[in-house]
Amino acid sequence: MIHGARFTGADAWALVAIGAILVALAFLSLAEMGLSRMTKPKAAAMADRGQRGAKPLLRLVSEPERWVNPVLLSVNVLQTVQAFLTGVVTSKFGAVGAALGLVADVLVFFVLAESIPKTYAVLFPERAAMLTARPTLALVRFPPVRMVSKGLVKLTNLLIPGRGLTKGAFVSEHELLGIVEAAAEESVIEHEERRLIESIITFGDTVAREIMVPRPDIVSVTAGQTVAAALDVAIAEGYSRLPVLTADEDDVLGVAYTKDLVKVERQGEPGRDVAELARPVRFVPENKPVAELMREMQADKAHMTMVADEYGALSGLVTLEDCLEELVGDIVDEYDTEERGVEREPDGDYVMEGGTSISEVNELLDTELDDGEWSTLGGFIFGAIGHVPAPGDHIDRGGWTYTVEQMEGRRIRRVRVSVASGPEHHEGGHGTAHPHVYPANSDGSSG
Repeated sequence: MIHGARFTGADAWALVAIGAILVALAFLSLAEMGLSRMTKPKAAAMADRGQRGAKPLLRLVSEPERWVNPVLLSVNVLQTVQAFLTGVVTSKFGAVGAALGLVADVLVFFVLAESIPKTYAVLFPERAAMLTARPTLALVRFPPVRMVSKGLVKLTNLLIPGRGLTKGAFVSEHELLGIVEAAAEESVIEHEERRLIESIITFGDTVAREIMVPRPDIVSVTAGQTVAAALDVAIAEGYSRLPVLTADEDDVLGVAYTKDLVKVERQGEPGRDVAELARPVRFVPENKPVAELMREMQADKAHMTMVADEYGALSGLVTLEDCLEELVGDIVDEYDTEERGVEREPDGDYVMEGGTSISEVNELLDTELDDGEWSTLGGFIFGAIGHVPAPGDHIDRGGWTYTVEQMEGRRIRRVRVSVASGPEHHEGGHGTAHPHVYPANSDGSSG
């Protein structure tokens, strides 16, 4: 002991306060971990069963922002006070005493006030949450704590302008997807439910260009065609609605409903111009968010919308079914010809439709093809080659070779994807380098 140092009654009271703070911090650690691992549906179920303490628990988990900031504020205040009192007591024994007191303080508080209570809360989250719910709710309602925490949050908003922090922490879309994936891995939710939830989360990032039927694939009729001819097209293709284009197919006059065509033919007027029966149709830009588009289509009771490019020209069409398929997957009826966009060959190669989306290719092959300018695999290859390709033309990108197998006019219909080999494979980089382009020989084979 240092000469002159004397342990007084004040020091004894300081040690008592430190012990009380240790208990309080352990409780707050237990509350923080227990409440954060409790879900609202589980708390509601416990409240319905009439379990003691379930109602305060339900109030807290229903509004996490109510307890997060007050609890964190209390922890910081208590830790500061505890450190100050420890310093006052140990400083009387010189530098060595202060150093030993600091080490002992860190070890004791880490084990007793952090590690043990949080480990218990992880192992028994329901018990921890139920045990701490009522006192935590009382702490949250305590006026000084509530006022100070709100004041500090407002100060934070002044220092860091932007989204308000009055409601506590935010969860990003990436974090939310991670939570869903973890829940599926732990069998908390089914994998089908996981896919649906992920579709809903990413639904807001999808635009009309990604789901539209491109203009070359649109089945339409033109002004000047008779009702009988248009009805033949509708029956042959199995569509209830047909876009009506101008005679030069440069613009859209509207949409002809098959039921209108049947009615007119039954009335004995099969020779009428189909353009006379065209109903108005709305246009949207290619970058229209699908979530917003679907709400508008529901409000307008419209089942078909035309998509225009930046120059106002027709680039495709979107149906309400296309929007729904983004959420629930493909909907195939008795008139649809189910096409497999991606097929795996026995030799390990993939055969893909040219219309396969870049995002689907990236997910399947673990690549990073740029989807900023092109939304489909065919468009990406077309842009990389720089001219209308021929069957056999291929490019290397990100460790894979993309070979054009089938063309339809100027469109790439089918592509074979195989692991790149040979000296040209040095580029790698997940598509960061320019791809090598290999034209087909005159006989159609690649070389």
